Amino acid sequence: MKAFKKGLMTALSIVLIGSSLVACGSKTAEQPKNEEPGTTTPPAEQKETPKNVEITWWNFPSFQPLDGEAGKYEKQIIEAFNKKHPEIKVNLEMLTFEAGPEKLNVAIASNTAPDVIYDAPGRILDWAKKDLLAPLDDMVTDEVRNDISPALWKQSMVGDTTYMYPINTAPFMMGVNKTIFEKIDALDLLPLDRPDRTWTLEEYETALKAVKEKAPDIIPSGFFAKSQAGDQGTRAYLANLGNSRFFTEDYAQVAINTDKTGAALDWIVKGVKDKLIISGSESLTAADVNDMFLQGKLAFSINYSPVLRAQNNPLKKEPFEDILLPFPTIDGAKPQLEPYLGGMAVFNNGNEDKIAASKKLVDFIANDEEWGKKNLIQTGGLSARNSITGLYDDPEYAYAEKAREFYTDPPTIVDGWAEVRTFWFPELQRALLGVASGKEALDTFAKNANEAITKAKADAGK
Repeated sequence: MKAFKKGLMTALSIVLIGSSLVACGSKTAEQPKNEEPGTTTPPAEQKETPKNVEITWWNFPSFQPLDGEAGKYEKQIIEAFNKKHPEIKVNLEMLTFEAGPEKLNVAIASNTAPDVIYDAPGRILDWAKKDLLAPLDDMVTDEVRNDISPALWKQSMVGDTTYMYPINTAPFMMGVNKTIFEKIDALDLLPLDRPDRTWTLEEYETALKAVKEKAPDIIPSGFFAKSQAGDQGTRAYLANLGNSRFFTEDYAQVAINTDKTGAALDWIVKGVKDKLIISGSESLTAADVNDMFLQGKLAFSINYSPVLRAQNNPLKKEPFEDILLPFPTIDGAKPQLEPYLGGMAVFNNGNEDKIAASKKLVDFIANDEEWGKKNLIQTGGLSARNSITGLYDDPEYAYAEKAREFYTDPPTIVDGWAEVRTFWFPELQRALLGVASGKEALDTFAKNANEAITKAKADAGK
């Protein structure tokens, strides 16, 4: 099989986009409103599956565990699915964020990949470009196609072909410990009186200084550069502070290495020295900073989302109210928020019956009249579809829905992304350590990343 000949010859470079990308569910997410989001028309002309088809579903913790047991909710999905499709046996295997990517790498290289997976675009599109996945266009009705924004379809397609069925989404933005600002009588420094909550770098800096002066035991803001996990936080933070795109609109090359974004990185380095941003950022991971936020020791987290907010609720070391804000900007620009997207893909393992059965499972998880809504809530995310709203009775989710208007093109779909992102955090470290200026660090990243993009494009054309 062509796909797996490629898989055997090429070790996939798979890196988790960030442990923040998936998780959450009914224990941490608020109870849904009673309004029905509507139903979808069934997928067009899917192949009927014969009796006794057996498929394997591998899943990262896309849904929050029930009773602390990973996979318990997924088993409920399978049980409900089998009531409608008793002819399909689904074998579930749960993956961990730590070991899952390498396990997938080995499975693909040895022709033992699963039949279906719930994951994120970074890996899924990489597999699609390597010809490892089955196209899903026959599943996507006109209704669904028109109900999902182009920014999300960009994360689900290679060229004109759909390889990921989009299910849940959330804007990546900042998390704020609102309780701290209430305690220091500085809530008015946050842009909560504005419907879109947009604010400037100057306003943000004023809020940081207020925390430093009035709550000396609290670190005003976080940053991290030890590894690429959670890199969407640092990418968007800098892009907004410098009013820059990460890549050019045609994804041909890096665009973030501007003078203004270089100055923004210099501002972060200075912020560390001025104790407005956590010290030792070059040796901290996204998880380290998130843990400090959960301990109530950090006023701002730069890597947050509605999904993480729901996931973090039971993990807080002390109770506090966390809220969502967009990244601050300069020059009167609107925020640019990277969209997280979760969805499902089907591996082309050379068995048409298994592909057809896998598509039925995907359709059930995404579109079943009862379980489609339950599954969305269990992720703690928003629906990828624009027409399905009001899932949660919570003002922060209502704001997150509005913040979708700030979605920008996702960097993760660029050719060679798995290699490109490996050049990012070392340059942040160089700037934080004073080895390079912000502009120098970004220029070096751009040089290395552009070479990887060019190589990936050339390899794809072979």
